[in-house]
Amino acid sequence: MEVLDGYSQKRVPMNSCKSSQKRGRKTQESQFDSSSLVGGGIGVAQRDDGDRETVNLVLMTYDSLRRRLCQLEDAKELNTTMAIKRADLRASNALSAKAFRTNMRKRVGAVPGVEIGDIFFLRMEMVLVGLHIQSMGGIDYMTTKDETVALSIVSSGVYDDETEDNDVLVYSGQGENFNKKDKHVIDQKLQRGNLALDRSSRQQNEVRVIRGLRDAVNRSAKIYVYDGLYKIQDSWIERGKSGGGVFKYKFVRLPGQPSAIAVWKSVQKWKMDSSSRTGLILADLSRGDESVPVSLVNEVDNENCPVFNYFNSLKHQKPFSLGQSSYGCNCYKSCVPGDLSCSCIQRNEGDFPYTANAVLVSRTQLVHECGPMCKCFPNCKNRVSQTGLKHQMEVFKTKDRGWGLRSLDPIRAGTFICEYAGEVIDRAKVNPYGGYNDDYIFDTSRIYDPFKWNYEPSLLEEISSNVSSEDYAIPYPLIISSKNFGNVARFMNHSCSPNVFWQPVLYAENNQSFLHIAFFALRHIPPMAELTYDYGCSGHAEGGNAPKGRKKCLCGSSKCRGSFG
Repeated sequence: MEVLDGYSQKRVPMNSCKSSQKRGRKTQESQFDSSSLVGGGIGVAQRDDGDRETVNLVLMTYDSLRRRLCQLEDAKELNTTMAIKRADLRASNALSAKAFRTNMRKRVGAVPGVEIGDIFFLRMEMVLVGLHIQSMGGIDYMTTKDETVALSIVSSGVYDDETEDNDVLVYSGQGENFNKKDKHVIDQKLQRGNLALDRSSRQQNEVRVIRGLRDAVNRSAKIYVYDGLYKIQDSWIERGKSGGGVFKYKFVRLPGQPSAIAVWKSVQKWKMDSSSRTGLILADLSRGDESVPVSLVNEVDNENCPVFNYFNSLKHQKPFSLGQSSYGCNCYKSCVPGDLSCSCIQRNEGDFPYTANAVLVSRTQLVHECGPMCKCFPNCKNRVSQTGLKHQMEVFKTKDRGWGLRSLDPIRAGTFICEYAGEVIDRAKVNPYGGYNDDYIFDTSRIYDPFKWNYEPSLLEEISSNVSSEDYAIPYPLIISSKNFGNVARFMNHSCSPNVFWQPVLYAENNQSFLHIAFFALRHIPPMAELTYDYGCSGHAEGGNAPKGRKKCLCGSSKCRGSFG
């Protein structure tokens, strides 16, 4: 037994657990080596031509570093006005300086590893994976054999004309319509990006189109959706609002591509009128228990609503007493990043676990949140997992894996999705061969494949051995059944390449500490993409076959283990 923060705790390692210490600074002799990054870094060939795994690696590494810089910025603002500005640019510069990027070779057409429908919350993400190299400009182009052609465009949605046809976009050329010196109205010039679009219109080469949409969470920001390959069908000049000539280009989407922007428009229609959703069974499965509706849809067969009681919290049977009476923090209104006098921040190794926009910074052995015993207000930013659903969910019938779960809203990497709700049960009630509520069991003692999600400390000259381990440290094995009582989490299916991960969260009430399981987005998740997590395994499979008690995996991933549970 180990005394931790005033109470006894038995650590239950997940693969392996390293001791957590305060982060330190690297010595001057210890320099960053790109090969120290997860996956052994990026080779020369991968820098020019990527693949899906490399693209995901670059995006994960970039966003994890950006989150850490945001965390440092939030803490620094408490003690100084000289805060770190533009964490997105600092993270991008750090990776670019080490050539930690992919698809650096400019190309016409599809970009290896980037899929239609992929979403990006920052333009620098598109730069690092080679989708659109211009960090500011809306038109990316290249010159070959003295000919300039367009490679990609970013439609901001401000100057471009939306059409009823999802496969058509009217794009406005670049350039001001007035002279900044004398304020005279001028026409756009046929140069740079406009010249490239003109040449592409003649050559009929494929052009990548990225649609910029307003972020519903941050109204001043945009979400960028890769909508696939288009060709310019027509071009003309028309007078803009200021009276100057504006180049117009009619882009038409190539047939046979997966839907992207069309999905977004369908979702907006369903949100405005749920009855327009094909296969709708219930408009709100939670019956008002959640702050946003949870729709139930079946477009596969005639199966109706699953029988269970919707319950959005955890029924604990095994709290454990704290060794000290004053567990809650004494913060006024809200805990503030960088305030080391806050006892909750102290328990999180001196770091606030979330960024200012409620995104989890790093996977940790245990996240300590504020609870009812804390004096801070219920809207404290250290209560993220206690705020319920923020994204509109849809429970839907899959073709071969029962019911599944997806979001009607885009979800940013690190964003809280939901808690695993249900009844905590004793291990003695669980059949070792999966006989008890096996389809609705969450078990922290299973074997889970390790994965890297946190930032690379050497990029910030932090000592890697002093950074918190990503291995879980569970105070006690937790087994949850959601067969009779549960929330949307009970419908999440397994995948060997999931887009969601679980994080142990602890907070106290009445001098007792309660463990909860919170789910966060592993990467950016577009609307209508199925949400999945790794169920783990109860033992090791032999000969590639699923042992007794395990289920055959149908996730379809290239990394599929063949079985789970």
